[in-house]
Amino acid sequence: MTRTRLTRDDVLRTATALADAAGLDSLTMRKLGTELGVEAMSLYHHVANKDDLLDGMIDRVYSEIELPTAEDDWRSAMRRRAVSTREVLGRHPWATALLDSRSTPGPATLRYHDATLGKLRGEGFSIPLSAHALSVLDSYTCGFALQEHALPFDTEEETVELAQQIMGRFTAGDYPHLAELTVEHVLKPGYAYGDEFAFGLELILDGLENRRSTETIPRFSE
Repeated sequence: MTRTRLTRDDVLRTATALADAAGLDSLTMRKLGTELGVEAMSLYHHVANKDDLLDGMIDRVYSEIELPTAEDDWRSAMRRRAVSTREVLGRHPWATALLDSRSTPGPATLRYHDATLGKLRGEGFSIPLSAHALSVLDSYTCGFALQEHALPFDTEEETVELAQQIMGRFTAGDYPHLAELTVEHVLKPGYAYGDEFAFGLELILDGLENRRSTETIPRFSE
């Protein structure tokens, strides 16, 4: 029986799956080799070292994020991009803190940023405002994904149980504003912390639209 030749993509795909399942700290070259059915040393034919492996894994994550399209206006494109990024980071929570940490970004990473900047520049954003937009959108999206992943609850039932548990530890009137928020918002049917993402995103987009409409952009080529 002919054995299928191992490729770099095989290595990166399997490494990503292992990190998804057990976290990045659990990923070792030995464990990766075992999962692929090869000796760990064989992996170095496809990745130069652990840093090269991480670079490739992060580039795979970027490749899953939706890019702006010609049909989208800038606001729709940035909204779609943020929503897609959050969904991708939900699948790969280990990647959240690493997205902008790599010093040798891959083609998908570069394409992602270039397409975003191209959409903003094409719709009247100056170079500085494009940079501000990219920074605030990515900071918000990644920060929300990181916070969401760290929450000690997932379902509505778990949220209610935790809220009631916390409230039961103090006397009524000790923290009136927290109690009000909990009773009038968190404990209402249908509450989901994840819904806060859309609200915050629209605030950012509103602010960017305001800056874009009032910004004086030089007529000469920037």
